[in-house]
Amino acid sequence: MKKLFMVLLGLLSFSYGWSQPNTTTPHEQNEQAVRSLDGYRWKMKMMLPGEGVKQGLHKIPPEDIETLVWNNAKVPGDVYTDLWKAGVIEDPYFGRNSVKAQWVQHYEWWYAHQFNVTEEISDQVVDILFEGVDYSCEVWLNGHYLGKHEGAFSSFRFNVNEYLRIHKYDFLKARNMLVIKLAPPPKVNANVAGKKTPWFGDYWRDLIPFGISRSIKMVRTGKVRFRDVYANNKINKDGTADVTLEMSVENTSQETKKMAFVTSLKGKNFESKEVKVSFEADVKPGTHKISKTIHLKKPQLWWPWDLGKPNLYEAKITLKENNNNHDFNEVTFGIREVTSKWNPGFKKGVDVSFPRSTYINGKFHFIRSACWGGPPDIFVGRTSLDEYKELIRLAKEANMNNIRIFGWHPPEIPEFYQYCDEMGITVWQDMIPLGTGNIPSEREQLAEIFDEAVKVIKERRNHPSLIMMEGGEEMLLRTRDPQFGRAFLEELGDSLQAYANLPYVPDSPLTCHVSKAAGYKSKEAVHALRYFYDMGKWLHEDWYQTLKFPIVPEFAITSVPSVESLKKFIPEDELWTPGLSWGHHWADLTRLRMQNWDVFGSEMKGSLDEFVNATQDAQGIIFQNGIEYFRRQKPELSGIALCHFITYWPDMKWGIVDNYQKPKRSFDFVKKAYQPTLISLNFHKRRWGNKEKFKGELWVVNDLYKDFKKTSATLKIKDDKGAILKEESFSFGNVAGNSAKKYVDISADVLQKVKEKFYVEVELKDDKGKVISKNDYFFLIGDQEAASKEFKVWMKKRMELENKYGLYGSYYHFFDDFSGENGGKYESDAQTPKAFGFPEN
Repeated sequence: MKKLFMVLLGLLSFSYGWSQPNTTTPHEQNEQAVRSLDGYRWKMKMMLPGEGVKQGLHKIPPEDIETLVWNNAKVPGDVYTDLWKAGVIEDPYFGRNSVKAQWVQHYEWWYAHQFNVTEEISDQVVDILFEGVDYSCEVWLNGHYLGKHEGAFSSFRFNVNEYLRIHKYDFLKARNMLVIKLAPPPKVNANVAGKKTPWFGDYWRDLIPFGISRSIKMVRTGKVRFRDVYANNKINKDGTADVTLEMSVENTSQETKKMAFVTSLKGKNFESKEVKVSFEADVKPGTHKISKTIHLKKPQLWWPWDLGKPNLYEAKITLKENNNNHDFNEVTFGIREVTSKWNPGFKKGVDVSFPRSTYINGKFHFIRSACWGGPPDIFVGRTSLDEYKELIRLAKEANMNNIRIFGWHPPEIPEFYQYCDEMGITVWQDMIPLGTGNIPSEREQLAEIFDEAVKVIKERRNHPSLIMMEGGEEMLLRTRDPQFGRAFLEELGDSLQAYANLPYVPDSPLTCHVSKAAGYKSKEAVHALRYFYDMGKWLHEDWYQTLKFPIVPEFAITSVPSVESLKKFIPEDELWTPGLSWGHHWADLTRLRMQNWDVFGSEMKGSLDEFVNATQDAQGIIFQNGIEYFRRQKPELSGIALCHFITYWPDMKWGIVDNYQKPKRSFDFVKKAYQPTLISLNFHKRRWGNKEKFKGELWVVNDLYKDFKKTSATLKIKDDKGAILKEESFSFGNVAGNSAKKYVDISADVLQKVKEKFYVEVELKDDKGKVISKNDYFFLIGDQEAASKEFKVWMKKRMELENKYGLYGSYYHFFDDFSGENGGKYESDAQTPKAFGFPEN
């Protein structure tokens, strides 16, 4: 019987992890002892607000098996994904299921994890570290209350020495229970601005994400430990560099300790000689800053991929007392200097308040960017690191050298910046999400926002990819008090720049009437959105030619994901003609049709495939034409960020890569327009009459610091069927590095027999005949002025409908029966937008 009991005990130990062999790496080794508590062995349970503690969930005995029958959960993750995987809710991304899941955010959710500790912790400090919880939680270990935390982005930790249950052989006595209560998420963003990602906007519905969003670790150190290490570096005039390791060190004991700091520094992704430095310091009780500067005679600098190599260093530091290792820290960083200069063509203090040209190591870094639109999933439990890596790879494939994270999205996970560091992609970032002007006015609450921002920058400042900090996103656009908003953003900048020597701009776009009332100037920056929101006011090429600003933080055009992707989130009976789920996923059917007509002279709604592909091509063509227009303004204009690269759920809005990591057809147009060296055709209209001469200009924009000698260009004009109407070659001579220049005027009298469309192809070659850049365009036969008038008539009809039904978020008016036009009588949820000209099934 005893033998049978031991066999059963062994099976239980294997099945439930009750006899894990150890907790951490041996303390004697030169590394921090870390045990991950991540994974699928978490459990979750729903409770009414306030009932969990009343019922005693926090006091469930550690060796009990009650939590084993709770729903399965994963850390890191989120509540909705855990419930979806458990079968409690339907996929919130599919159809209109997000509405059905709104009950989830009104409950508290309890997470429990059981683990064993079998090694002694004498003379050690053991913390449980939470890298991020969204948004508010309370934590217990073995029934002991550890504390509470609020704030979605900052890490926090609790010391657990006195509460851990430890036994080397008895698995029951070694059993520990970690319990976390997630409070229902806040319902009003203004109350938590800067501390939680806004969950509203024009590509999400009212379903508030929350969960244990980042890793949980048990960290074991000696009595003296690192709290933070910053590799602050400076490039000297003689080409050498100084790397100052600024170490925040905590002595948890009651006596001063003489500590040895043993440091090694070498290249991480390139060969270099290892530099070793050791020194001693007396560390008093408490937390102190200790710095050590390492001089490098021939540093390998970090560059964006189009300016050089993204060289990275790693520093390893062991903290020792005699022969006893207390702690270990490893930091990866790059040596680079970021400065900003005033844009030529704009008067300081008259047109602009800030320099907006970015220089990396003294070289002008023209920013070819897109707003990240992330995280890749608003429910972070659905996202993988492989997905992050692939998306950043795609950004580089699209010839982007920058990603912008703006104030509607959270600061990203460390791996995001790691991949950007490695691939040479710079990051322009709102450090905390302030996508609203309605921030608290109480000083205590403002201090919490500043504190959260400081924690965000301290965690990310070692990444050389981070090159520009911003305070808000359209914040002043919505503030009730412009002067208060300005003062807050400027104080936020002071707080951030105290920890990272990077350029800072308080808000974007800073050209709205409220920003001007706060004292900012008329040409600070432009959010190039009015073509979409004022659809019909201008044909797209007439619109973007009105814009002249030093930088474009947002340039927005929408499109629909591929049919393959649509089938993954739109019910079959709503695919074509579009049903209500299209509207729920932010398809603006009127604007999509108008956009198609602008580009193609047709709404392109003959079939699902035709319509979808046309929206993507229209998005790409407008992006291409606008990007090239802006790039030709270099150096007066110093950067462009499309809105967006991705979006965080399957929607019908801004991204050029959809939620399934499938690039849209527009991706290729952006890739073409963002060629580092670009041959570009400047034209003033897309509709030409048969009796007109086609006119334009050939330009070359070169963002590389490379000269091309004795270049030549070729121009071809083709008719509807691809027959060549004209072919001409030009000698351009030298193309200088870091330049934008017009080379030749084009005039061709060849349109007499073209029926509907004609095409222009251009190519730039070097002196050896190698192609440097290729580009192409298509144009319509038509009357530009008449088309513009027709577009304006359509705009009035659109505005009448929006004034009647509301614009922002409203989509019932696309569906005539559902909107009540026929008395509100409808046979199914999948209504046909007949009033909007789509064919019936």
